[in-house]
Amino acid sequence: MIPLFPLSLVLLPGMPLPLHIFEDRYKEMMSDIIPVEGEFGVVLAKEDGIVNIGCTATVVNVVRKYPDGRLDLVAAGQRRFRIESLDEDKAYLRAAVEYFDDEDLNEVSPDLRRKAGVALRQLVEVERPEAPLEKIENAARLSFQMAQLVSDLDKRQTILTLRSEVERLEYLVRIVPEHITQRKYLALAKRVGPQNGHAKHVTSV
Repeated sequence: MIPLFPLSLVLLPGMPLPLHIFEDRYKEMMSDIIPVEGEFGVVLAKEDGIVNIGCTATVVNVVRKYPDGRLDLVAAGQRRFRIESLDEDKAYLRAAVEYFDDEDLNEVSPDLRRKAGVALRQLVEVERPEAPLEKIENAARLSFQMAQLVSDLDKRQTILTLRSEVERLEYLVRIVPEHITQRKYLALAKRVGPQNGHAKHVTSV
């Protein structure tokens, strides 16, 4: 049984997660977790409820403690899991979970790694030009590092569920061109919109 922290984001293994803890139930959660260096599960919260696949996190740094019990901290993504059942006996939500990892351990082909490298450079250019490109390219599981640059939560959730590095990279190579086009269009619309008044609803496209 692990504590659950529903958020409007998709956490990935290795991904840093800055948090400001201010709700009483999550203050209680952290007071239970931090002393024992425990894990908590982060799941995407949607309008119709939480998704059933998430990623655990551990607290790596408590940045600041406030007199009223609030916390600023940094956590990091660890293990993927599937929710088996929910428990609401405590102030915060908990779940019985089944952990999973990759089932297909085939090596990534040189051709796929090359294509992924091209997609990565495109992502970095549009989403985070200051990102350490070489460090990301040399990561053990490149797909999870790349997926941190994908802002579409449904696509990032799909990447989290795939149980093969090859499948994740193939998926990323497939979706990145459309993602880049959309992001550039949105950026252009933000610049042009105030001038002509015709692009204010572009996010619904």
